[in-house]
Amino acid sequence: MPDAIRIDKFLWAVRLYKTRTLAADACRLGKVKCGETVVKPSREVKVGEVYTINIEQFHKTIKVKNLLSGRVSAKLVSDFIEDLTPQTDYDQQVLIRKYAFEKRDKGIGRPTKKERRDIERVKHSEL
Repeated sequence: MPDAIRIDKFLWAVRLYKTRTLAADACRLGKVKCGETVVKPSREVKVGEVYTINIEQFHKTIKVKNLLSGRVSAKLVSDFIEDLTPQTDYDQQVLIRKYAFEKRDKGIGRPTKKERRDIERVKHSEL
């Protein structure tokens, strides 16, 4: 187990970001916070710290349980972080995904301009 690891490498290693560059960019853009403080990509992670990460309008809260030296499999992620995100946030994401997709019967083709406007009007009235 290493003594210290950078936050961008840690977020990549626990599979919150697909690449280390994306994790570093998220830190630079202020999407990763420790408490109320925006963290830089070079900040060292400590065991017990709580981070809030904004991933596409979804606020994920994690607590560091252990440090790691490299990227781990998805099965082992729970050994290194504890997810503190409330279940209601996950339920809300499921609803957003459910209503963001329009189902059309097979064979009826693309919507007309009027149908598309009606779809948009319904989608925006429910929010």
